[in-house]
Amino acid sequence: MISPKIMVVEDEEPLGVLLRYNLESEGYQVEVVTRGDEAEIRLQENVPDLLVLDWMLPAVSGIELCRRLRMRPETERLPVIMLTARGEESDRVRGLSTGADDYLVKPFSTPEFMARVKALLRRAKPEVLSSVLKVGDIVLDREAHRVYRRKSEIKLGPTEFRLLEFMMRHPGRVFSRSQLLDNVWGETIYIDERTVDVHVGRLRKAVNNGRMPDVIRTIRGSGYAIRED
Repeated sequence: MISPKIMVVEDEEPLGVLLRYNLESEGYQVEVVTRGDEAEIRLQENVPDLLVLDWMLPAVSGIELCRRLRMRPETERLPVIMLTARGEESDRVRGLSTGADDYLVKPFSTPEFMARVKALLRRAKPEVLSSVLKVGDIVLDREAHRVYRRKSEIKLGPTEFRLLEFMMRHPGRVFSRSQLLDNVWGETIYIDERTVDVHVGRLRKAVNNGRMPDVIRTIRGSGYAIRED
């Protein structure tokens, strides 16, 4: 199950809808933002795997937002595709010099856009496209939708599978309940934070099977993490 997160910053609503549809059809998690200042705030809260950024935006332009992102440690390596109607060589040079990794001139074809997205993710974030994740003795195959521990298959429900997949993508990192809700259930869905505890409990029971060391750690006052040791 391949599900990188992509933010699209585009103020033309029809294009934003089209890009979301095509990206979600390929299995990506997509957030669409229409203003540069709003995108800057959202990127301070959650950094996606790839940013699709229009040049001409209300409040803060795409070129200025890209420049600011490259100055922050959290986003200095964030893959960025710049979209623009400006096709002159000098504009392309400016966009790439500001920090964009790729540059696509409107109007563009959907196949070309999707090919560039995949190529940039493959080059910049190969780990999010890997079909097999491994933490300690736990192996998760996203394409086959199977989980193994010490070569024995573990049966998980859909939510527990997504929860384990997300945590295995970030081994050792501590996630709060709200962060897990946003990344596993989705930011547009309201669910009580205690739901996270229930699903973590189910996941822990299935993965440990009553006999094996607990790799899913509860960090008091902070949240949960998956660790090998």
